[in-house]
Amino acid sequence: MMTETRLEGIDACVFDAYGTLFDVNAAAQHCAAELGDKWQPLAELWRGRQLQYTWLRSLMGTYADFWQVTGEALDFAMDSLELNDSVLRERLMELYLRLDTYPEVGNVLRQLQAGGMKTAILSNGSPKMLQAAVDNAGIGGALDAVISADEIRIYKTAPAVYQLAVDHLDIAPSRICFQSSNAWDAHAASNFGFRVVWVNRFAQTRERLPGNPDVMLDSLEALPALVGVAAS
Repeated sequence: MMTETRLEGIDACVFDAYGTLFDVNAAAQHCAAELGDKWQPLAELWRGRQLQYTWLRSLMGTYADFWQVTGEALDFAMDSLELNDSVLRERLMELYLRLDTYPEVGNVLRQLQAGGMKTAILSNGSPKMLQAAVDNAGIGGALDAVISADEIRIYKTAPAVYQLAVDHLDIAPSRICFQSSNAWDAHAASNFGFRVVWVNRFAQTRERLPGNPDVMLDSLEALPALVGVAAS
């Protein structure tokens, strides 16, 4: 993994949403009183199936938006843990619309914007989900675009999803820095042609996939300096 101290020639920073800006474990964690020691297994099963269903649906050609996929993945996770509680399910889904951001997110986005960098989200999330999360976090003013894979009805890692950021921002791939905490996403974005920061928040093992992220960080805090935006 390369560990450059600076990425030159970057005009836009584009962010994955779930796991990168928003904590995907937060919904289950906020229900820890009801779930007890099952909250973390639920969070892990839910997220794992959510991702798997996007890939499988893309391969099967049976697209459903991310809200439906998220609900189906939650149903699998709850069944697996023998949790039969419709009220809890409704609460978990509602909480997914207002996931907590990681602590540094707001300041990083505002610093990038103040430094003249274009900023955007590129996510599998449905427009409704992304708008709710952005509004709840109060970061909409620091984003130039919120782009959903729903626009083309296929999920990452399809190259066409990454092309959406190029089309919306009118910036060449080599001048876009893409951030994701999901290693598979970071590799796919690099393979597409973005410069890529893998935000490895949980010290995960690197993937053996096409593409090679340029930089690995453990949070977004160092990103502004990395792309040449001075601290304000």
